[in-house]
Amino acid sequence: MKLDEEAARPEFWDAQLRAQDTMRRRAEAERVLETDRQLHGALADAEAMLALLEEAGEDAASLAELAQMTASLERRLREAELEQLLSGPEDRSNAIVSITPGSGGIEAQDWAEMLLRMVLRYCERRGWESEIVDRQDADEAGIKSATFMVRGPYAYGYLRSESGVHRLVRISPFDANKRRHTTFAAVFVMPEIDETIQVDIRDEDLKLDFFRSGGKGGQNVNKVETAVRITHLPSGIIVACQTERSQHQNRATAMNVLRARLYEKMRREREESIEQTYHSQKRDIDFGHQIRSYVLAPYQLVKDLRTDHETGNVQAVLDGELGPFTEAFLLHELTRRMQKGTGHA
Repeated sequence: MKLDEEAARPEFWDAQLRAQDTMRRRAEAERVLETDRQLHGALADAEAMLALLEEAGEDAASLAELAQMTASLERRLREAELEQLLSGPEDRSNAIVSITPGSGGIEAQDWAEMLLRMVLRYCERRGWESEIVDRQDADEAGIKSATFMVRGPYAYGYLRSESGVHRLVRISPFDANKRRHTTFAAVFVMPEIDETIQVDIRDEDLKLDFFRSGGKGGQNVNKVETAVRITHLPSGIIVACQTERSQHQNRATAMNVLRARLYEKMRREREESIEQTYHSQKRDIDFGHQIRSYVLAPYQLVKDLRTDHETGNVQAVLDGELGPFTEAFLLHELTRRMQKGTGHA
């Protein structure tokens, strides 16, 4: 493999950033090859089982086993096909996810925590590693905000389908009169920026605050000011980290989040400029636009307003079953790209 030959050169590590980028591309290539080997192996196993059934005769147990094998192969093949749609420059990156409640007090804060659980469960289903770097609990219930890192293949490519405003309609558990409430919370997904991408951050543009980390009180509260809050003065972006053991580690993590947010801001501004140049409609995945509705009363329905994909199994979605919505989003995005390429609206 060409990447192996490059990594074996004696002077390979002289250029650290280039070497790290090469090792990332090498790991990705190995993962693709391993997926290909697994798919061919699963296909061979299914063909062997089919041949055995044709020779020895069919029985219920063997037919059930073959059906399970083919269903598993179909799912894995579909997953590999979806990854072909993730062709953006950051799609293979790890992700940084922030969740913030909208107006509505305790109802919105509780909804934000439900979204946090939903996305974390989705990450768990996919086998990704998640790490909460900042969580601000609300006084009564829910959260004021939360930010977490997600590490895994194509984490950003898949999770960016969740970026936007999520709308909840339900009988509020916090309303003594049991009235129906509509509330909103926002999910913001950014790619983690590696060292090969330069984002200019000047020290004089930063305001650093240090505080004690911990939860709502008790033994979990740190007695030393290890938590870090960084304000980027030109943009007004504020990030914080309080989960690491040392102030140095928290500052490094917070700076990583800040770099990602600034990069995402620049990317969005560039895309909006292109959209305005061609007089196109505003992008569907804008942070200030509602992307999905979750109705718990008077009926049960989750509907994505970008793709029209919907399901009545609300609880499964809230438990992290987001795969069908992600697939619909990627196919919808592919269709939009093809229409733009052919000059259609």
